[in-house]
Amino acid sequence: MAKAVKLADIAKPLGVSAVTVSKALSGKKGVSEEMRRKIVRLADELGYQPPSAAQKAEAKSYNIGVLIHEMYLGRYDTFYLKMYQCVATQALEEKSFTIMEVVNDQMEEKNELPKMLQENKVDGIIVVGRLKEAYLAQLNRSTEIPFVYLDFCNEQLKVDSIISDSYYGAYYLTNYLFSMGHTKIAYVGTLLATSSITDRYFGYAKSLMEHGVSLRDDWQIDDRHLDTGRVDDEQLFVLPEEMPTAFLCNCDPTAAKLIKKLQKLGYRVPDDISVAGYDNFLIPGACDVAITSYEVNIKEMARQAVQIMIRKLSKENFASSIYIIEGHMVIKESVKNLNAEEKR
Repeated sequence: MAKAVKLADIAKPLGVSAVTVSKALSGKKGVSEEMRRKIVRLADELGYQPPSAAQKAEAKSYNIGVLIHEMYLGRYDTFYLKMYQCVATQALEEKSFTIMEVVNDQMEEKNELPKMLQENKVDGIIVVGRLKEAYLAQLNRSTEIPFVYLDFCNEQLKVDSIISDSYYGAYYLTNYLFSMGHTKIAYVGTLLATSSITDRYFGYAKSLMEHGVSLRDDWQIDDRHLDTGRVDDEQLFVLPEEMPTAFLCNCDPTAAKLIKKLQKLGYRVPDDISVAGYDNFLIPGACDVAITSYEVNIKEMARQAVQIMIRKLSKENFASSIYIIEGHMVIKESVKNLNAEEKR
C-alpha cells in the first residue's frame, strides 16, 4: 500500500509551512493566489487525499489523568489549578476528558499508586508539577500507559516534558533590573528545590556575570524547605546584613511574601527596595503592590501537553523531548527606576 501523502510532504518542496498548505487546500485566506496554485498543483501530482468527514469523526477520544501534589493546591485559585483548567479545556477540544487526582506526602512515602491507575480509568497521565523522583519512577514501572510531565522535567526518566523558559525568563528580568539602574540584585529561591527555581537562578547568574557583577552567597536567599518544597516565610526569607537595591524572586507568591516582610521592617516597595517575581500569577489580595514579572504561557504549555499525549496515545512514533515554551515580560510598579533618580 502506498504511503499516504501528508501536508508536510507538500510543504517541504515549496518552502512553506504545513499550515500554509492547509489554508491553500481549504480555500482559506492568508495565501497568495500564485502560491495557492503551486500548492494545489503539487498536491495533485503527489496524489494527496484529504481526510474524509467520516475519518475525522472516527477520531478516538481518551481519558487523560492529571496528577497534582496537594502542596500545589492552595485555598484559592493557584498557578497549577489554572494549569489544570487549561489542560481540561484543551482536552475537550480534542474530544477527550480529564480526571484529576491529588497526590499527598503519604502516597509518595508508601509508593501508593493513584486510584486512577489502580482502577485502570485513564489512558495516559499528565503530571502537573514535580513529584518525588522515587514516586515518579514507581509510577513508570507500574504501568505501560504514557506519561507527560508539565512544568518540570526529570533527567532520569525519558518522558516528554513541557517547561517554561525559566533560564531566559530570569535572565531577561535581571537584565531589566540592570537597565533600571540596579547593580545590587539578590535572588530569592531555594536552589535544587525544583528545576525551574534552579534554572531561574542560573539565568540571573548569567546576567550578573555579563554585567561584571560577582555572585554573593548572602544574596541567594532560601524561600522553601528543600525536603518538603513548602514555602516558609517564618523560618526562611533570612535577609542579608547588607541589603541589595532589588530582589529577583523565583515566583510571584514568594515575591508577595518578601514584600510583606520588607514592609513590616519599614521598607517601601519600590521606593526603598525593588522586587520582581516570576509567573505573573498571584491570587487577588495577596499583595498591595503590582509585581513586575515574567508571564508563563500557561495555555500554550497545556496545549502542548495534551497534543503530545494524544500523539502518544495514537501510537505515533517520535522521540521523547523537552519542550520549552517562551513567555514574556510584564512591567508593573514594583521596580524603581534608579536612572531617573540620578538625573534629578
